[in-house]
Amino acid sequence: MNVLGIMSGTSMDGIDLALCSVEANGDDWSVNIKKAVTIPYSETWRVRLSQLKYQNPEVYARTDVFYGRYLGELASAFEKESGEKIDLIASHGHTIFHDPKKWLTAQVGDGATMYATSKIPTVTNFRRADLAAGGQGAPLVTIGDELLFSEYDACLNLGGFCNLSIKNASGRMAFDIAPCNIILNRLAREKKQKMDEGGQIAEQGSIIYPLLEALNSVPYYSKKAPKSLGREWINKEFWHIVRDYDDHSVEDRMKTLVMHIATQIALALDTYADKAPEDLKILVTGGGAMNPTLVDFIKTETDSDIVVPDDDMVNYKEAMIFALLGVMRVRNLTNVMGESTGADYSVIGGSLDGDFSNLI
Repeated sequence: MNVLGIMSGTSMDGIDLALCSVEANGDDWSVNIKKAVTIPYSETWRVRLSQLKYQNPEVYARTDVFYGRYLGELASAFEKESGEKIDLIASHGHTIFHDPKKWLTAQVGDGATMYATSKIPTVTNFRRADLAAGGQGAPLVTIGDELLFSEYDACLNLGGFCNLSIKNASGRMAFDIAPCNIILNRLAREKKQKMDEGGQIAEQGSIIYPLLEALNSVPYYSKKAPKSLGREWINKEFWHIVRDYDDHSVEDRMKTLVMHIATQIALALDTYADKAPEDLKILVTGGGAMNPTLVDFIKTETDSDIVVPDDDMVNYKEAMIFALLGVMRVRNLTNVMGESTGADYSVIGGSLDGDFSNLI
């Protein structure tokens, strides 16, 4: 089955589209990326999505529909340009609210509008069922890590937030470790750059140790997993600490944040891995995996075998796994592991829009 996985992360670099071949042979699954592309956000979309949580309900509802239409148009264009028939869309949408304590998560990108625009059966709204079952609603990729990447001891995603999926004696657990590209990109914009391309800004800086100590003391890091982070948390609990050091250069603050991220990753592995750090084999993907300064710090702090793929998977692993989750939803199979999210039970997550009679 040809499935288009669509992912928009909190770092807002753009919309990831990954056309994947998804096949099942009994309990064994194979997912292969056939073609992938990232569509950068226009400034209009970036501002609208980043400010949407402050808008009134009507603006939110309109954006949900308009963004669904936009994603549907992107899917149709992708199908035409690739020359490949798309059987199914599996769209994560773009997260506007995420607060598990209040049973709240919301991703815009209306599925009915997406289907009406593209005429391709669509699965959306993957997170809500897990929250209703008492889970964090994140990370959702754990079952994909289990089914597709079991040869690794852990999978580390360096996206807007860095999250970890790790095997240990209690099974497979997953949680958000710390903010990642979402904060690195904020600093890069002070240099009129969208991101720290190649880690060059951080490479030129020096660590501000009082800032590092303050960041490492943020209460979230002492909480036990499962746990997850949202943009709201950054604004309330994290970013004001960075702002207190505005009199330091962007380079120094960037290197300090990189060190902070690597430190928290190392602490998470020390806390939840059954093996010694040097015996761990870790798959690292996401936009941050293309930042050599960040990856080098992670290698140094963890002393683990860090594997960064040299193909499309490095940037499109999450979209790839959402393609898998979409097929599992259509086939009415459990696709969210409650043991990983802290839910009372595992769930079948995702809302369906369209005609799925030929896909079941």
